[in-house]
Amino acid sequence: MDTSNSLRISEIFFSLQGETRTVGLPTVFVRLTGCPLRCQYCDTAYAFHGGRKYELDQICAEVSKYRTPYVTVTGGEPLAQKSCLLLLIRLCDQGYQVSLETSGALSVEAVDPRVVKIVDIKTPASGEVDKNYWDNLRYLLPHDQVKFVICDEADYLWARDILARHRLSDYCEILFSPSYQQMQAGQLGDWILRDQLPVRLQIQLHKYLWGDVAGR
Repeated sequence: MDTSNSLRISEIFFSLQGETRTVGLPTVFVRLTGCPLRCQYCDTAYAFHGGRKYELDQICAEVSKYRTPYVTVTGGEPLAQKSCLLLLIRLCDQGYQVSLETSGALSVEAVDPRVVKIVDIKTPASGEVDKNYWDNLRYLLPHDQVKFVICDEADYLWARDILARHRLSDYCEILFSPSYQQMQAGQLGDWILRDQLPVRLQIQLHKYLWGDVAGR
């Protein structure tokens, strides 16, 4: 494990959680810089480069300014920086309810088990389906969540097949999310009901509230 006490950060901000099980709850977001993937629908391309270095103590001090127990570490791809693992441990030790949003392309084996892992399985229309690290399914815990961003019907059928083939709902909660401005949420909902899938339909609440505004 990298023992460095610094991380390159794009932004730290306070907003409502727009996705996952804690949707709507005030949350501090720590967005790390850098990502090895280039998904065609990515809405945080500004986090691919730049940012500035923060010491872990500085990050925790920023997080503590906000009166909420919820912290989400995201990116980019946060696990691309090895010291992310140290940050997750530090935040958990300080009593926060911590979630990690990861692309699913890098191993989550070493992530602190107290962290809620949100693992994104990339669909064909993402353009990065070949980057899925399927061994991650072995490291899922009941409190974790797996997310599929659905761009079209072909994506839906592919995700439905993956759901059944790997019995994903036996591991943890499954999220199907319509790609913003590419897939109608109502259409995706109709397919889920038609096929009686054991998944949660998830929309990006923050997009409906504020649109494509960085840091929200």
